[in-house]
Amino acid sequence: MFKVYKKEIEVAGKKISLETGKVARQADGAIIATCGETVVLATVVGAKKVNPDMDYFPLSVNYQEKYYAAGKIPGGYFKREARPTESETLISRLIDRPIRPLFPDEFKNEVQLLPTVISYDKENEPDILSITASSAALAISGMPFMGPVGASRVGFIDGKYVLNPSKAELEKSKLDLVVAGTKDAVLMVESEASGLTEEEMLNAVKFGHEGFVPVIEMIEELAKECRKPEWTVEKKDLSEVKKKLEETFTEDLKKAFATRDKQDRSNQISEITDKAKKLYEEDENYTDLDVNSQLKSLEKSIVRTDILKNKNRIDGRGLSDVRPIECEVGVLPRAHGSALFTRGETQAIVVATLGTSDDEQRIESLDGLQRERF
Repeated sequence: MFKVYKKEIEVAGKKISLETGKVARQADGAIIATCGETVVLATVVGAKKVNPDMDYFPLSVNYQEKYYAAGKIPGGYFKREARPTESETLISRLIDRPIRPLFPDEFKNEVQLLPTVISYDKENEPDILSITASSAALAISGMPFMGPVGASRVGFIDGKYVLNPSKAELEKSKLDLVVAGTKDAVLMVESEASGLTEEEMLNAVKFGHEGFVPVIEMIEELAKECRKPEWTVEKKDLSEVKKKLEETFTEDLKKAFATRDKQDRSNQISEITDKAKKLYEEDENYTDLDVNSQLKSLEKSIVRTDILKNKNRIDGRGLSDVRPIECEVGVLPRAHGSALFTRGETQAIVVATLGTSDDEQRIESLDGLQRERF
């Protein structure tokens, strides 16, 4: 009844398996990833039609941890899954960061990626497995995904690197580093470390990258067997627009970026944008979004060139120049602590409140009840 495709590999002494074809068969891509008794179901669905007014890539990643995965019932009066926890939100971003850059700029279809933890053994962390499952789901979906990507967690225990350490090993590790990327490049690094040198950190990144390359190869093998037909993505030729904008507005933009006052600079750029749109307001071949995209590309090029060649940032500051800083404390009469921080035209009002142990935040997770003091 089911045509199931499955691949397995052993990484750091642990077996990782990817399976598709049995569950969520109506999704564009669906993968069940397993490591130990931790299981993640990753599904991806994309809109077949693109919104013509969309000027960005609407990718949403919603990582979810189901309480039943650890044999728990949600606390609280309603006994139902609540809104995403802080941990779920952070892991969603962890998955998003290495995946988002691998879609072409012209792809503006809405895409929803849902990695869901459906079994958790409290030994094998689901975040790394979720990146792997998400990458595999995209790889078999037929979407224009220039992956796949892999991910590893790296620990540092007794002077040695540990690939994908267990929860118990992490507690005695001086390093908790997550690295993700393709076969040839690192796309994302996130870490907590205690007293490691720069060389040790760089070697940890290399160690992690080498560790997930076999996983990428496994995903590629799976995709060869069951990848769905590729989506067609139309790429609009905007070379003429780019050339004309460069010839017409390069000098004006350079003057605008040299302006020190932020409001004046913004007004100048807005005027340039309006002029650029008027150049094509009667041309049916190009939309305002086309003009905006090429103008933004020109702005980035000008700023980048000025930094690399002339060592100047926006508003004429050098690479080591700092805007005037002013600090004021005790600005609020009833707060326990307060301050006003001003740097140039950027300001922050910062307030600190002291509490007791009764004020600690109680957080339910798959690992049990946790407390946060700040």
